Amino acid sequence: MTVYDFKMKDAKGNEVDLSDYRGKVLLIVNTATGCGFTPQYEGLQKLYDKYNEKGFEILDFPCNQFGNQAPGTDEEIVSFCTLKYNTTFRQFSKIDVNGANEAPLYKYLKSQKGGLLNSAIKWNFTKFLVDRNGNVVGRFAPTDTPAKLEEKVVSLL
Repeated sequence: MTVYDFKMKDAKGNEVDLSDYRGKVLLIVNTATGCGFTPQYEGLQKLYDKYNEKGFEILDFPCNQFGNQAPGTDEEIVSFCTLKYNTTFRQFSKIDVNGANEAPLYKYLKSQKGGLLNSAIKWNFTKFLVDRNGNVVGRFAPTDTPAKLEEKVVSLL
C-alpha cells in the first residue's frame, strides 16, 4: 500500500485520486488558518514555487481538531490562504486527522511514521514527506519549518 491507494476530496468537493501524483515528491500537511504556525503557509509556498517544476507537490489538508483553529468553510479557508499567503498548491477539504472520524489517508500516514510511543497527530502543521514511489519517508513536527525541510525535499527530487 502507498499514498496512491487513497482518494480525497479537494476544497471544491471534487474527488482526487492520489495516484494522480505518482512520480512526484509530496509534502502532506494538516493546516489551520488561525494557528501560531499559520505563517508557515509562506514558507510552504516558497518551497512549492522553487521545486514544483522539478516534481514537488504540497497537499494541504485543513483540520479543525486542534483548538478550533480552522473554523471556516473550505471556500473560506482557500480564500484566506490565497489572499493572505498567495498559495497556489492544492488545498483539500477539511478533515479529521485523529479519532473516530479520521481520514483513512492519515491513518495510513501515521501507521508508516508514527513514532515509538504515540502515532497521534499532536497539532496543526504536522508534515509527512513522501518519495516519488509513494512511500512515506519522513514525519516532521509543527515546529519544523518548511525551510528546515528543503534539503530533504531536494534529496528526493
